[in-house]
Amino acid sequence: MRRLRGGAALAVAMMFAGSALAGCEGLTPPADGGGPSGSGVPTAGDGRAVSPLDNPDGTKPGLAAITSTEDKARARAVIEKVETKGRGPRTGYDRDEFGYAWMDSAPADVPFARNGCDSRNDLLKRDGEDLRFRSGSDCVVMSLTLHDPYTGKVIEWTKSRATKVQIDHVMPLSYDWQMGASRWTKDKREAIANDPLNLVPVDGPTNGSKGDSGPASWLPPNKRIRCAYAVRFAQVSLKYELPVTAADKRMMLEQCGGRS
Repeated sequence: MRRLRGGAALAVAMMFAGSALAGCEGLTPPADGGGPSGSGVPTAGDGRAVSPLDNPDGTKPGLAAITSTEDKARARAVIEKVETKGRGPRTGYDRDEFGYAWMDSAPADVPFARNGCDSRNDLLKRDGEDLRFRSGSDCVVMSLTLHDPYTGKVIEWTKSRATKVQIDHVMPLSYDWQMGASRWTKDKREAIANDPLNLVPVDGPTNGSKGDSGPASWLPPNKRIRCAYAVRFAQVSLKYELPVTAADKRMMLEQCGGRS
């Protein structure tokens, strides 16, 4: 009888082990940010991603978590430089005020601009792995694997289901408009709309939930990426001399260990 119980226990143990292995793919990383610390270190869900602290122009892939105490201090120093003001009206905003979507003709000083490939495909190439291109093209991406920073999931994407991955404007264009871009030149608006510093390929439905929210109203579900997200928001703000609301700045600092 004792042997029978032992065999049953072994069978149950094997069953649970098999279930655990089958269910691991695509799970969100722990909310406590388990994994290696330090900037730019790939962890679960990070893939080839680089910390925004080590990627100030946005030309390197992804948005890796910022986890070390030292890097969080560096992150707060960046965010502290951001200016604040109240959010203005949305009156007059239209996506077309920032040029047609994913244009390749943004001002020449914008990274990847005027390279013969549109902004969307530039970003898919920057962040995607296992890329497959349309026959005869080195631009049009037909499928890829994406380590989505916002959810921590690994997404297998194909062009036939294009909206499964969307390109997020970290600092949303409507937000830009309300914080001062309504008074900009056409060239400057086209620049921020196509600048890889402000663009991240992410899970489509998650991006849809963001709308034009600032960090006080919306943050990525993947908690371990939130400091990196706050830094990237700050980097765009500083490059384009756009303030954020006081509430957004407080929330950004809080994500990197600052006091609210």
